[in-house]
This record gives sequence, structure tokens and C-alpha cells, in this order.
Amino acid sequence: MLAIAPDGSLVLIELKRDRTPREIVAQALDYASWVEELTVEKIAQIFQRYSDGGKLDDAFQKRFGVELDEETLNQSHQIIIVASELDPSTERIINYLNARDIAINAVFFQVFQNGEDQLLSRAWLIDPGETQANVATATRIKGEKEPWNGEYYVSYGADRSWDEARQFGFISGGGGSWYSRTLKLLSPGDRVWVKIPKTGYVGVGRVVETMCPAKDFKVSTPDGERFIYDVLKSGAAFNEKQINDPELTEYFVRVKWLDTVSANNAANEVGLFGNQNTVCEPTTPKWRHTVERLKTYFKKWNEGEN
Repeated sequence: MLAIAPDGSLVLIELKRDRTPREIVAQALDYASWVEELTVEKIAQIFQRYSDGGKLDDAFQKRFGVELDEETLNQSHQIIIVASELDPSTERIINYLNARDIAINAVFFQVFQNGEDQLLSRAWLIDPGETQANVATATRIKGEKEPWNGEYYVSYGADRSWDEARQFGFISGGGGSWYSRTLKLLSPGDRVWVKIPKTGYVGVGRVVETMCPAKDFKVSTPDGERFIYDVLKSGAAFNEKQINDPELTEYFVRVKWLDTVSANNAANEVGLFGNQNTVCEPTTPKWRHTVERLKTYFKKWNEGEN
């Protein structure tokens, strides 16, 4: 199966009914070599056949609520093997490849009978956040990769209030694990550069605390500490079902802002890095160039750190 993620990366899914022999990894890599060569036009044609003439950009907008950027389409991909279990050699190979930044993972499904009910369990071989991080930092152009510079990129959804994020000191992501799990990459002391998609860069800050679910996250107000869902104007959207669902809830990371601007004054110019992942560790020269440029916009980027 071939799928697409919110950042335009492709997902190759290999389904195996029973235990997998180690040859399945070679087969999946063979398919991945085909996926890597798919052009924008070819991907659109595949989708048209699959959807009886539908348009990929329309379907992407409907599914993810953002426009599909052709520049990011298939800039990277990942492999997911689905099986009831793995043999030891296949597990070793997958761990070996993933440790070397090849975005490959396995997920296991098992069905249990409980009286008249059937229960479905799911377990990942590797934390899917690790695989997603590998995808987010990948580049298809040979020779473009370089050591990560230690600076984190953050995409802050345009449907969220940047003014409130500035006021209360946080970044966040949610509405699905794909949007929230990369927040795990952040640790206290990390520096983040925040971009609003289609708008530009709006701030730089230092992480204060690791990610926290909405139901536990509090902020300081003139009336004392309050839960975030009682403070945000959009707090009413935090219904009980969502806030208690670890897959769908919003997650917050507390940040000490070093320098910020309003969305109307965002820093945006040709050649700056962009990505739909909430957090990533870019390893492309474009990111190094971006940070160098942003330091000219946000003069207080290292205030109090010398």
C-alpha cells in the first residue's frame, strides 16, 4: 500500500499475514527504491487511478486541512511493515537500518476473543516518533545532508493563536499523534525557531519543560495558575473526549521566549526552510542558512546566554 503523510512524505506499507521472513525487508527496500523515483506527476496519476479521476491536491486539502506543497511531495519516505510477528533476524535488520536514519518500522496486530467481543491490539517495534524524526530530517538530493546544527525547527499551526502562545509561553501540537509525537524531541534548554506555515518565522525561544498533555498543562495568569483549556479562547474545543484521548489531545511544551514578533511581521523570504512536522532536526544546508538569516531578524536570539 502507498500512502501520504501531512508533510507530503510518502509511506510504503507492506502487509504480511503471518510471521515475516527476513526477505521481507529486502522486498520492502526494493519497493522503496521505486517510491523514491516517483515524480509529482506520477504520484498524481497514481492517485487519479486509485480514486477514479480524483485530484490529489483536493484530497490532501480535505484530509489534512492544508494545501499540498509540490516542493515537499515525496522529498522523503518511510517503510512500515505490518505483521503478526517478526522473526529475530528481521527485527535486527529493521533496528539496524533505523539506527542509521533509514525510516523503517514494524507494527504488530493481534486479535483476541473476549466472550462475544473481539479485541485488536497494536504494538510498534520502534517508537514511531523516531521514524517520523528520520523522515523529517531526510533529503533526497545526494550531497545535501550535513550534521545537524543543534537548532530545532518548529511548525506552529496557523489554526492556533500565536498571540496566546507568546503570552503564555508555549508551543503545541495535536489532533492526532502524527502532529504531537515529534514534540518528544524537545528537552529543557533546547533552542527552537518557530514558523507559522504560509506566514513565516515568528519567534525563537528556549524549552523550559518537556511535552505535557492539555489536561495537565497550567499557565500563570493574574488570577494565579490555571489549566490551559480554561485560559485559551479556543479552550471550548477541548471537549472531554478529546482531552482524555492520548492520541487526539493537544500537547504543550513550555518555552521561554527570547525574541518574538506578531504574525503580521513574520520573517519570510525565498530560500528559508519549511516543513509540516511540528518539530524536526533538519540536516540540510538550507536549515543552516535559515538559522543564520533568522539571527539577523531576531536580534535577541541569544539574550542572557553569554
